[in-house]
Amino acid sequence: MAARDIDDYIAGFPPEVQKALQQVRATIRAAAPRATERISYQMPAFFQDGVLAYFGGFRKHIGLYPPVSGDAKLLRDAAPYAGAKGNLRFPLDRPVPCDLIRRIVEARLAARTRGRA
Repeated sequence: MAARDIDDYIAGFPPEVQKALQQVRATIRAAAPRATERISYQMPAFFQDGVLAYFGGFRKHIGLYPPVSGDAKLLRDAAPYAGAKGNLRFPLDRPVPCDLIRRIVEARLAARTRGRA
């Protein structure tokens, strides 16, 4: 059965995956407090002036789905986590890189603000 909301989505995973998913969720929420949450494409998503980020749990990693753009340092820092389809993969056997996630979300918000200027 499909998840009704993000809490329901996270509850469907083992405890160690739930913990990582909650960390990603809290990090995005802190970086984008005005964003709204919902399930989209069967994954948790944050929206603020359009899609801000999707994230999802998998057997061996947490996936984050915003196209990463921004300064060269941000791109370099994200490179070790780059997946084949423009996503980022955070292995479950390592700490969630919350600072990197925060910087990515902040860069996406800043790019949207610049686009409206």
